[in-house]
Amino acid sequence: MGLAFGCLQVDQSTVAIKENFGKFDDVLEPGCHCVPWFFGSQVAGYLSLRVQQLDVRCETKTKDNVFVNVVASIQYRALQGKAVDAFYRLSNTRNQIQAYVFDVIRASVPKMDLDASFEQKNEIAKAVEEELEKAMAVYGYEIVQTLIVDIEPDERVKRAMNEINAAARMRVAANEKAEAEKILQIKKAEGDAESKYLAGLGIARQRQAIVDGLRDSVLAFSENVPGTTSKDVMDMVLVTQYFDTMKEIGASSKSNSVFIPHGPGAVRDVASQIRDGLLQGNAT
Repeated sequence: MGLAFGCLQVDQSTVAIKENFGKFDDVLEPGCHCVPWFFGSQVAGYLSLRVQQLDVRCETKTKDNVFVNVVASIQYRALQGKAVDAFYRLSNTRNQIQAYVFDVIRASVPKMDLDASFEQKNEIAKAVEEELEKAMAVYGYEIVQTLIVDIEPDERVKRAMNEINAAARMRVAANEKAEAEKILQIKKAEGDAESKYLAGLGIARQRQAIVDGLRDSVLAFSENVPGTTSKDVMDMVLVTQYFDTMKEIGASSKSNSVFIPHGPGAVRDVASQIRDGLLQGNAT
């Protein structure tokens, strides 16, 4: 209805290209404008000044002969001051940008190995952005930002890379497990050695206490019972210990013991054998 009366509304972030009898006349900014069609004026078209995004998928080959799909995201917009160039000089802006992206990616990625291409995504994006800025500025477009959002190798290559990574991690885990078992064995051996050392100290102190107790018993008995000798006292102590041992063996149902002659006369034989062994040891 507005055009019938020669009036036109241009929306925000948009400009209109006005022509007069097919020749460029003016760039109409947002707002209401008079376009007298009956004098040959008309709107040739509209140009958006908003940031637009173009996703480009490019297949190429790396230096180590691996085919990959590189996905680039290009954010661009038309410059208001160069709206005439942006409207008239390019017939298909998106195809033009895509062609430049293909050219730069296929010139950059083949110089890199697959691993390097993942590590140098920013360098690839920077090269694409620099090339696009030089080319598209002439046509009235600004490249806002260029991103390499993904690098996709073949599915079999990805599976092989995952297997290599998994094998490396399993090797590290095996080494760590072996080291842990080694430390465990060392600590266990140290614990056993310390335990045996302490047990030996305990046995030595026990035997020392027994010897001290026997010595005190012999001295006390000799003083309290006149006419007794140390030999008599030791024989009596051996008999007492013999019967205590027999009592403990009889009280235990799961005792593992070696039975020796257990008559009372055997105690004298045992005592004689102990004394003879000690005398022979002292003599040698």
